[in-house]
Amino acid sequence: MSTSTHTDATGTAADVAGTTTGLRNLYYARFGFAVVWAGLVALTASALTPVSIALLVVYPLFDVAAAVVDFRSSGTARPRVPLYANMALSLLAAIGLAIAVTSGIPDVLRVWGAWAITAGIVQLIVAVLRRGLGGQWAMVLSGGISAVAGTSFVVQAAGAGASLSTVAGYATLGGVFFLVSAIRLHRRAAG
Repeated sequence: MSTSTHTDATGTAADVAGTTTGLRNLYYARFGFAVVWAGLVALTASALTPVSIALLVVYPLFDVAAAVVDFRSSGTARPRVPLYANMALSLLAAIGLAIAVTSGIPDVLRVWGAWAITAGIVQLIVAVLRRGLGGQWAMVLSGGISAVAGTSFVVQAAGAGASLSTVAGYATLGGVFFLVSAIRLHRRAAG
């Protein structure tokens, strides 16, 4: 991993290679986490139980940790402000979800939706800033879809069929986008 502290896009080939490797590994980890998490949420989606509550709060906390790893490993491709924004949004989401679970699934979906919208926009910005690394088109799509999905969570919260199962599907799709991006970065590094 690169230890460079430069914030511009003029890094050396070694910096770019280190950044690509670090992001690739992070994206693989994010895929694995998202798929396992979604499976566990799908099993507990019918009600707010201690397990489902813990899972709901853990997801944005994992996102904070992933953003910290991203920040530390991304070298010259480190978009400082958007990564700080992502850390703050995810931490606020974890706090918001810990509070929302006391009111029920509709409030959870509202908080999750607001987070998905804002975090999706930030993800889109980060991906556009990193487009020179390759493999970022999947992150652009993921960010855009996240913002749209967030809106659907807020709308679903107002309906009678509010369920956490849609959150599991959202995480799975996000994980697939991380996998696609990781594979693209892997191929680029190999070529």
